[in-house]
Amino acid sequence: MIRPEAAPGKADRQPPLIARTCRVMGTVVSFSVAPGDAPEAVVHDRLDAACAVLGQADATFSVWDPGSPVSRLRRDEIALSAAPPEVAVVLQLCAKARILSRGWFDPWAMPGGVDPTGLVKGWAVERALDILRLEGVTGALVNGGGDLAAFGGPAAGRAWRIGIRHPWRHDALACVIRIQAAVATSGTYERGPHLLDPFTGRPGNRAVSATVTGPSLALADALATAVAVGGDDAMAAVAALDGYAVYLIRPDGSEADAGGIQFLS
Repeated sequence: MIRPEAAPGKADRQPPLIARTCRVMGTVVSFSVAPGDAPEAVVHDRLDAACAVLGQADATFSVWDPGSPVSRLRRDEIALSAAPPEVAVVLQLCAKARILSRGWFDPWAMPGGVDPTGLVKGWAVERALDILRLEGVTGALVNGGGDLAAFGGPAAGRAWRIGIRHPWRHDALACVIRIQAAVATSGTYERGPHLLDPFTGRPGNRAVSATVTGPSLALADALATAVAVGGDDAMAAVAALDGYAVYLIRPDGSEADAGGIQFLS
């Protein structure tokens, strides 16, 4: 849920947000753009391009499509050098996330071969957001099924606000936070225990919801996956990183945060 922060007296002088949705990567990606002085037609062209970037990422990295480059790589049908160059870029980020998370995020520990799913959606959403950085646009937010990247705000004097869904009460929020760059949330409350503990190979269940904020959505996405699997142990790893903050809800309903999440009332 996205809630723009109010700034009385200024909103009525701003052009309305331009919104778009596209279904890709197994979820619905939504766009909100504050066009500022940018021509509306140009913004829509950029939104078309952003959706195309997401579609291309899905075609490249899908582990469900047996013909995708990553699926073929997992079956050793092609070498990494034969895959599109962005595959090597994403796998390098995965290796970095594995180190930063102290092993709680490890795509190479998944059954069936390397699986960058826990990072690639955030990476793709960031690329889609970059396409919207054009002269005149004062803010944009891209929400890829709980992985959000943003710049600016919905209007002058306002900031992007997002609500983190409560894991057990579908009609309630656990909290509302301010987003400045990137927010990723991972958990087991929608799809059950689908996240695997890379150290045991069994489902990880130390957190039902994990939210990570930071400058990079690709890394925040991976780190949120790590905290959802490793709970407090993984949270300690994230909290030690400059610029990243974390909020988790444990299976018993207790909560913890570290690193300076910007909670709002």
